[in-house]
Amino acid sequence: MTMSVAERNSGSEGKEEESEDESEILEESPCGRWQKRKDKVGNVPGSESAFLAMDTEEGVEVVWNEVLFSDRKVLMALEDKIKEMFENLMQVEHPNIVKFHKYWLDTKDTHARVVFITEYMSSGSLKQFLKKTKKNHKTMNVKAWKRWCTQILSALSYLHCCEPPIIHGNLTCDTIFIQHNGLLKIGSVWHRLFVNVVPEASVHGKMRHQRDEKRNRHFFSPEYGSGEDDYAIDIFSFGICALEMAVLEIQANGDAAVSKEAITNAGQSLEDALMREFTQSCVKHEASKRPTAHDLLFHRVLFEVHSLKLLAGHCFINNQYLLPENCLEEKTKSIDPNSVMAEISHGDRPGVQLKYSHVSSLELDKFLEDVKNGIYPLMNFASAKPHPVPRALSMSHEQVETSKSPSPEPQEAESRKVVQMHCNLESNEEGTKTHLSLFLKMEDKLHRQLSCDILPTDSSRDLVNELVHYAFISEEDGERMVAFLEDALSRHRGATGTQGR
Repeated sequence: MTMSVAERNSGSEGKEEESEDESEILEESPCGRWQKRKDKVGNVPGSESAFLAMDTEEGVEVVWNEVLFSDRKVLMALEDKIKEMFENLMQVEHPNIVKFHKYWLDTKDTHARVVFITEYMSSGSLKQFLKKTKKNHKTMNVKAWKRWCTQILSALSYLHCCEPPIIHGNLTCDTIFIQHNGLLKIGSVWHRLFVNVVPEASVHGKMRHQRDEKRNRHFFSPEYGSGEDDYAIDIFSFGICALEMAVLEIQANGDAAVSKEAITNAGQSLEDALMREFTQSCVKHEASKRPTAHDLLFHRVLFEVHSLKLLAGHCFINNQYLLPENCLEEKTKSIDPNSVMAEISHGDRPGVQLKYSHVSSLELDKFLEDVKNGIYPLMNFASAKPHPVPRALSMSHEQVETSKSPSPEPQEAESRKVVQMHCNLESNEEGTKTHLSLFLKMEDKLHRQLSCDILPTDSSRDLVNELVHYAFISEEDGERMVAFLEDALSRHRGATGTQGR
């Protein structure tokens, strides 16, 4: 859908119309959820065409990415491979990786294209942040450096542990994005996979690669592009990113690429011996001698024994679905602030009392929000491998045709986690069936309400298998949902049995 553009007048009226012009809707996705706007997103690594778009369901801005093909037949021939690649990418779920929302293939226009929707990082790239920091004559805080390194390594470890492993291959300070709360996210994960699937000659225009720019060539390892590269190329790139984060910028001679000597000098300028050792281990010339992302998380410069507070925070967030909404707020309201929470006794001197008044509920809320957002990953404590990325293709939402059957057809898999679940059970007078009303709150704060009649022969696992099959919940939430329904049904049947007697 294309709307007409009004003429621009001079003065303030012209500025208002220019602003309206930028937010003009150029096109909608086939499902109607995503609306492409006229204003472009500048310097999206790996993409020649990127526009701001609106998610009409969530009410947030996203990025509408396009890759144009010069020949429609080439796109049709590669359709299965491209779909498989994007289906795999949509399974990637990590707080420090830019989220993939949707994709579709468009073969109707003159130039065939692939369109995909990604999360919009409004605060800009890490490179931009480092430039601003240097311009203001400030230095990098060591605690922030450690936290950022941990976040990036957490994301890389996740990607490298996928089955099959995902190699980023395009990691620079331009492809790492920062949010206002200090959360880092890796973007451009799709680029290397796309280039491996699609011959560059078949793409209309040039696929922008970070290695093509002189200022970014020092991020790429010596063996890059040799055909034998593996996760070690990401470790090399991370090492350069970690070095730039520490020194803010590795100096180059004019427009020339950053030299090996400049990298060595930047590393030697670090005062902390552990930071020097850490960065140097990443940029070793021989790929086999570089550590893995998981190993680096246990390096002495980053590793620390997690506090009980952080462990409790992760436990709280992971089991939030078991707790009622506003549980923390309601709990803190009912506690006497002067009551003693804990006490440390000393034999030779007075003990120390910790009162509830010493803890701010607002600070606790902020801390839990940061844990949930991925600012404090728990990778050092337990590195759980991600679930294998499914190789089978699922049908995209736009391709699912409406069925005349009263039962819904299977949709593409749900990836959002359920953070809260409640249910209500009512049996009919004869006791032949029970009506289940299920209320789910998803991690993106959307609510889902479902209902059905349950027969005595129905099991909780059968119900959950249907919920997963029709994409009402993610497979990851399956076991928790089974346990939740088992408990609810057991209590309900116990209560109705007592009433019957």
